Amino acid sequence: MREASFYKKLEGSEVHCFLCAQHCCIEPGGRGKCGVRENRDGTLWSLVYGKPVALHVDPIEKKPLYHFYPGTLSYSLGTVGCNFTCEFCQNADIAQGPKQGGLIGEREVLPDAVITQAMGLNCASISYTYTEPVIFLEYALDIAEKARSENLVNVFVTNGFMTAQSLEKAAPFMDGVNVDLKSFNKEFYKDHCGARLKPVLSTIERMKEKNIWVEVTTLVIPGLNDSSQELKQIADFLVSIDPDMPWHVSAFHPSYQMLDRGRTPARTLNTARSIGMDAGLSYVYVGNIPSIEGRNTYCRGCGAMLLDRSDYAAEKAELSGNACAVCNKILPGVGIDVLG
Repeated sequence: MREASFYKKLEGSEVHCFLCAQHCCIEPGGRGKCGVRENRDGTLWSLVYGKPVALHVDPIEKKPLYHFYPGTLSYSLGTVGCNFTCEFCQNADIAQGPKQGGLIGEREVLPDAVITQAMGLNCASISYTYTEPVIFLEYALDIAEKARSENLVNVFVTNGFMTAQSLEKAAPFMDGVNVDLKSFNKEFYKDHCGARLKPVLSTIERMKEKNIWVEVTTLVIPGLNDSSQELKQIADFLVSIDPDMPWHVSAFHPSYQMLDRGRTPARTLNTARSIGMDAGLSYVYVGNIPSIEGRNTYCRGCGAMLLDRSDYAAEKAELSGNACAVCNKILPGVGIDVLG
C-alpha cells in the first residue's frame, strides 16, 4: 500500500478525499466510491499502488488517439477500481470488482519495472487506461516521471472526473489524453454513471488551457445519448474549445447492466460524424464499426487523405512530416512526424 495523496484529515478520524470530483468523506474502515482508497485509523491509503491487473502492448490508435504518435505502440496498464458506476461498463470485472468484494490484485509491478518492460517492447509511450487512472494516480505519476527521463511519453485515458488539485499535479506529465465525454446531459451522468457532467467539461477546458493534447470519445448509446440535439451540443462544446480537437464517436454493444439495448447502428455514427463536421470540427472519427471514411485522417485544407487506418494501425498516405504533401497544411497533433 501507499499513503494516498489529495486528502485531508477531519474530526473523529474521518478523511476527505479530493482526488476526484466525488469528494468522498470516508469514515475509519471505509473506502471511497472507487473501492480502492481506504481509511485506516485516520490515514487514507491507496490499495492499488504497484498492483496492475492489466498489462498489454496496444497500438496508440486503440486508446483511441489518432493525432498522437500515430503508428506507434503504447505499453498500457490499469489497476482495479473506478470512481464511476457506469451501467454499460465494458471493463466491469476489474473496474467495478472491488466494490463487489473482488480482489485488489496480487502481483507487484513497481514503476522501474514498468519502464523496463515498456522500453524492451519498443513502446513509444505508456498509457494509463482500462480503468480510470485518476484512482491510481500516485502509481501513474511515479511511472510517468520515470518515463520522461527515458524519453517515453505519457497517455491518460480518463473519464475526466478530476479535481483542479489533482489535474494541477498530473498535468505536467500528461502528454496525450483521451477524455470520455459520455453525454451532454447531467441526468445521464447522474442516473447511469453515478457522477456529474460539469467537472468533466471543466477538466477538458483546463487541459486545453495547459496545452495538453486532448482527444474526446463519446460512446453513442441507442435511445440514451444519440439524439441529433445532444450530439450537436457535444460538437458545439468541443468547437468552442478547439475545432481541431478530434472527436471519436464509438459504437455501443450490450454490456454489464445494460443488456436491454442493441448495438449502435452504423447510420447513427455516420450521422454523428456529419453533425460534428457540420458544427465545425475538423476531425471526427467513427469507432467500433467498419468505416472507411470515419477512420482515416483527411487534410482540412485540400481534403487529401493523410493517414490510412485499418485494424488499429496507421500508414502514411499524402503526409510529409507533419504536413499535407499536397497543400502543405499542418496536421494538428503531437509526434505526427514519427510515422515512418
